[in-house]
Amino acid sequence: MRAGDILYYLVNHQELRSIIQWKVWHNAVHERDEAKEAPSLKACFEFLEKTSRSFSAVILELHDELLVPVALFYLCLRALDTIEDDMTLPLDRKVPLLRDFHTIVAKEGWSFDESGPNEKDRFLLVRFHLVIDEFRKLKPEYQETIADVTRKMGNGMADYAENAKLNASGVNTIKDYDLYCHYVAGLVGNGLTRLFVDSGLANPALLDRPQLQESMGLFLQKTNIIRDVREDFDDKRRFWPKEIWSKYVTRFEDLFEPENIDIALNCSSDMVLNSLAHADECIFYLAGLKEQSVFNFAAIPQAMAIATLDLVFRNPAIFQKNVKISKGQACQIMVESTQNLRMVCAVFRRYARKIHQKNTPKDPNFLKISIACAKIEQFIESIFPSQDPKALTQQQQISTEGSRVQKDPAAEEARYDTIYMLAATMATLFALSCIMIGVAYLCGARFDVAVNDLTRGKIAHGAQEAVQSLKQTYYHQEL
Repeated sequence: MRAGDILYYLVNHQELRSIIQWKVWHNAVHERDEAKEAPSLKACFEFLEKTSRSFSAVILELHDELLVPVALFYLCLRALDTIEDDMTLPLDRKVPLLRDFHTIVAKEGWSFDESGPNEKDRFLLVRFHLVIDEFRKLKPEYQETIADVTRKMGNGMADYAENAKLNASGVNTIKDYDLYCHYVAGLVGNGLTRLFVDSGLANPALLDRPQLQESMGLFLQKTNIIRDVREDFDDKRRFWPKEIWSKYVTRFEDLFEPENIDIALNCSSDMVLNSLAHADECIFYLAGLKEQSVFNFAAIPQAMAIATLDLVFRNPAIFQKNVKISKGQACQIMVESTQNLRMVCAVFRRYARKIHQKNTPKDPNFLKISIACAKIEQFIESIFPSQDPKALTQQQQISTEGSRVQKDPAAEEARYDTIYMLAATMATLFALSCIMIGVAYLCGARFDVAVNDLTRGKIAHGAQEAVQSLKQTYYHQEL
């Protein structure tokens, strides 16, 4: 850990506490049994951890029924995305691969070694025959879902790859922006929902609400597009729709000029507003997940997304570099999001309020953003009212009858945590004091002179008295 990180967590000790909580006390809902896995399946999980540590962590805690299907679903889409992102592949080679990938995933022995040497997930395609071996072992309904989503996504990616106008000038309209996000993320939400329902671990009614599935994917994708604007611009990719940014600047690159920072922030708030429109539907979707590990898998990314929106909202840093929420914040969100829907709603409410607090009347989107934040709070209030009449009545009865109120376990835990934190601080200060005194002693400090003066009541004396004191102490034996 760097010195800057240590200083950061000393100041933000609550985040340090969250990291310790997650690392030490978090218990996986389900644990993978490696002893029962074939070598090809073990290799697939290795691919999973190499391609995405964040997603692999939540996938590996899934229910046994969903663990392998979701892992292979992710690897198939990652392989497809690797082909689509590879700028070294000519279109006449790339497009047929994208359109036919849904048949390739079941083609025994297929692998691909033509990716560019700098493609970080090249190894996945080189050894993709191992993924195919495990895919062919899945239940037919899981195979059908993965192949169907791969077909739709592959065709969408091929259409965009062949769209020369898009490649030259980026996304034009908000409709095009939504369609692009649908292909790269909305379809993932649809595929996961089908897997959840087929496994019996989610409410079948979710299949009748495609808009909820769509919002789960679009909320994540749009948030990432806002956060990664500088990185994409450096790679000559433009995903912010012209319909939005053209309201503020003539050329997209003008957003990155220091003198246009106020205009750029107004443009970014317009993008955040577009993403916030999906927040309440994400919460609605989460209410339909029955099993805890499935809930955790879906809830953590959504909670991270609303926190990231707060981070990027009116943040000039996004136009200079890629910004991310801190590890401490991420751990705190994961701790809260793996509890229940009420806790996830609390996370959404907290960050919606933070966005609202940073909102400024100088922003032309001020009123719309205020309404969007209020809409999230209103939806959460409709699910979990903050003033429940029954709860209020019970509280009044308890207070009037004078019955004993049990201590809140959370408050007790917080009290003890505070005591432990103070004790740790005092111990740290004591250790530092001992080290400093030891160093001073080794450097020749005369503590006996200081103690002698203190006992005589002389707190400080002048230079002449100090010299005289030294002469008397040494008595010409050391001088």
